[in-house]
Amino acid sequence: MDLMTKELEQKFPKLYATENMKPEEVKVIAKFFDPCGSWTWYATEYDPVRRIFFGLVRGFESELGNFSLDEMEEFKGPLGLGIERDLYFGEHTLADVIKKQL
Repeated sequence: MDLMTKELEQKFPKLYATENMKPEEVKVIAKFFDPCGSWTWYATEYDPVRRIFFGLVRGFESELGNFSLDEMEEFKGPLGLGIERDLYFGEHTLADVIKKQL
């Protein structure tokens, strides 16, 4: 499965486009996850040139920050599985994912 498609790429605002918005106003465009682990990435912005996302990362801690599409595509877990995109995530805001474990 492709983590990024042309159609999905067009839905993302550019990096920093939502930095002055409230979490209730910021849409999460895509959710990525490690099927063999507990890491989840909620992408809200994307730079197609640098292939960098901004969003909420849930791993050892939950934090807002940048993460790389290239690194997610290259990752292979202990069972040989890579990062996946949740195709059934639906529409959520950043506030939704901060409050709930979606």
